[in-house]
Amino acid sequence: MIEDKARWNKRHIEKPMRHNVEPILEKYINEANVGKALDIACGIGRNTHYMHEKGFEVDAVDISDYALSQVKEDAKINKIETDLDTYNIDIESYDLITNINFLSRRLHPQIKDALKSGGILIYETFIIAHGDFSNPSNPEFLLRKNELLHAFIGLDIIYYEEKDDINLRGENTRVASLVARKA
Repeated sequence: MIEDKARWNKRHIEKPMRHNVEPILEKYINEANVGKALDIACGIGRNTHYMHEKGFEVDAVDISDYALSQVKEDAKINKIETDLDTYNIDIESYDLITNINFLSRRLHPQIKDALKSGGILIYETFIIAHGDFSNPSNPEFLLRKNELLHAFIGLDIIYYEEKDDINLRGENTRVASLVARKA
């Protein structure tokens, strides 16, 4: 954990990410009932802050204490500094869960279970791409074609797409995007 924390702290300091909210969250946030939200791998809190502004009480989870220090202090934002390799999500606790630019297949069943009935999942991360793309190089952090869709079978799919995009640092990337509701 200490090695991962140091690596992510360095990355946030040396290569700052943009501060604007993720477009998929902005587009689909109104699908969720305002209540409790979870921002997995929240980084500096750009999506956390947006959900908070929309009335959500947010659990903002990240390994980087530096990134979490950039998340504003507020009674309705619960900053959780932890290693997502060992973190477990509470069952039926969230009206909205976001997972942007992060992949932990271990968490997929927990994410489904953590949604309340009617809860919304907004998930977008990198997929395997060939050519001039700046995705992570470790395949452990890359989805395969349609993998995200299959991981959340059982949820009602509102939106799914795999597309070329621009990452937080302005580089070409390929992502899978999913918005789904728990029945």
